[in-house]
Amino acid sequence: MTDIKTFLQEITAAHGISGYESAVAEMIVPVFAEYTSEVRIDKLGNVIARLSGTGEGVLPRVLLAGHMDEIPMFVKQIDKRGFIRFHAQGFDQRTLPAQEVVVHGKEPLFGIIGAKPPHLLAPADRNKAIKIEDMSIDLGLSPERVRELVQVGDPITIRRRSICLKGNRISGKAQDDRAGVAVILECFKQLQKLNFAAEVFGVATVQEEVGLRGATVAAFGVEPDIGIAIDVCHGEMPGVSEFDAVPMGKGPTIGLGANIHPKVHERLVQVAKENHLPFHVDPYPSATGTDAWAIQVSRAGVASAVLSIPQRYMHTSVETLCYDDVVTAGRLLAYFIASLDVAFVEGLTCY
Repeated sequence: MTDIKTFLQEITAAHGISGYESAVAEMIVPVFAEYTSEVRIDKLGNVIARLSGTGEGVLPRVLLAGHMDEIPMFVKQIDKRGFIRFHAQGFDQRTLPAQEVVVHGKEPLFGIIGAKPPHLLAPADRNKAIKIEDMSIDLGLSPERVRELVQVGDPITIRRRSICLKGNRISGKAQDDRAGVAVILECFKQLQKLNFAAEVFGVATVQEEVGLRGATVAAFGVEPDIGIAIDVCHGEMPGVSEFDAVPMGKGPTIGLGANIHPKVHERLVQVAKENHLPFHVDPYPSATGTDAWAIQVSRAGVASAVLSIPQRYMHTSVETLCYDDVVTAGRLLAYFIASLDVAFVEGLTCY
């Protein structure tokens, strides 16, 4: 059986921006297959694994979604000296200078993001964050060779392997939201030990960061009764108040708000308490910004929920989480699924 912590570290090191997730999908398929009865990739690139429980008649259908795409960068321009100007979607631009990157041209090309050193900046600019338009990627190649191998529109990814810190913390890129994929895998692992009467679809979704597109088509195809998005939220860190962040290592957050079906929320809380699993309630006054926003309105509507892993330094190359929260979230989902029956699903239409 796959070691899930190792799996998380491996898939976060892989390269797969929104719309280019195939390399990550290829890593996920054989691992999901160890725990499920069927795994397929749909036309948009979602990895969909199915695991059926026991029971008579039509079983409740549960969709678990964790997106595998990472925030994207693209080649925007190649200047006359061979330096690459780029577009970055969603990155904290303060963290980009001096990053190692891979430009995915005709072949993978290692590069670094450079910027004008402080010695050459005007005094008024030395304490300001460098703008993305003032950064460039240096491949160490001649302008002619760069143009042979790279074209405008080629994807770019950060080059970084995750590392283990003390306190069972893991730090690296793309944990938003490949940690959600690891939670689904942990859920599948826990379900091997339980009796449950549901049909479970674990989906590593694509293109969440650019509009929830993978979840939109996955939910339409699966047509679940219940859909749960597993994503990340802001973990405690220096300079961030308790109002805006939650403790790490003390369980996932269970969403509550307009995007969340109240009865699914209540059952998740009940299951967590009954099984002595730590958790926090995370209120969302409107859109959650997760795959649940798309799942909720699929077809005639889906009872949706959000489970989030606290994470520091979101949208940087050193996103940091506590692996204990991944395990707890996976166990909570498994016990929640084991608690389901037809009566509960039929009752979701009545608030």
